[in-house]
Amino acid sequence: MIDSKSSDFVEALARGLSVLEAFDAADPEMTLAELSRKVGMSIATVRRNVLTLEALGFIRRHNKHFLLAPRILSLGSSYLNAFKVEEAVTPELHRITAQFGDAANMAVLDGTNVLYVAHLSESLGVRRNASLGVTYPAYATSMGRTLLAALPEEDLDRYFQAYSPVKLTDYTVTDEAELRKTLVEVRASGYSITVDQLDYGITAIAVPVKDTTGRVVCSINSSGYTPRLTPDELVEQRLPELRLAANRLSQLFARFPTLVHSLAPAPPTAR
Repeated sequence: MIDSKSSDFVEALARGLSVLEAFDAADPEMTLAELSRKVGMSIATVRRNVLTLEALGFIRRHNKHFLLAPRILSLGSSYLNAFKVEEAVTPELHRITAQFGDAANMAVLDGTNVLYVAHLSESLGVRRNASLGVTYPAYATSMGRTLLAALPEEDLDRYFQAYSPVKLTDYTVTDEAELRKTLVEVRASGYSITVDQLDYGITAIAVPVKDTTGRVVCSINSSGYTPRLTPDELVEQRLPELRLAANRLSQLFARFPTLVHSLAPAPPTAR
């Protein structure tokens, strides 16, 4: 049981993280009022959190605007170093991109989103960027659907209670019944293909990666430019190599047990 002091600490930490996560490409710097509107907190609460984060070196101010400081990168690098992510994952992703070009990624389920924990790309196309730490709605991505398909039914029900679908393109599937049907097909086939679901021009194929017990802990994909790829080509050319990479990663995970524990999905909590 969490006591009142612990609960207060957790809430304060959550507010601080919300402030940090509010900064993105659309809003790289904001005033206190802008931050307040974006995170849904009072200006007084935002001010307390910003001043604390500024004192810790994670936020800087420029005139009346606040922005992330370079020290924020230490949080991500600490994770990568602690769990040897690059040593374990990068060789297989590099092999995929060397063979097919385009991009290869690894992601985990993070609430209702997928969180990218590894990324390699040879593509210079103008589209949504995949990079370390980026999150996207799970329902609109090949890796997200692969991970959702692996959830127990009760966790999947919680996901659909928690998610807030948005049509990101004209082709994005947001209907729950249709998504559930797709996830059944993904579970049966062992892979997921998405075409222009997340953004126009993105076609991707993903497979699950399991630990030594057979539990799905993450997913890897290979993606490219829609006009140059068809689902049949992805299945014929890239699926065998992705499955090979997934098997090799599963074997490698035996050497990195802490990484596996870290990657294990935390199901979303229903609202």
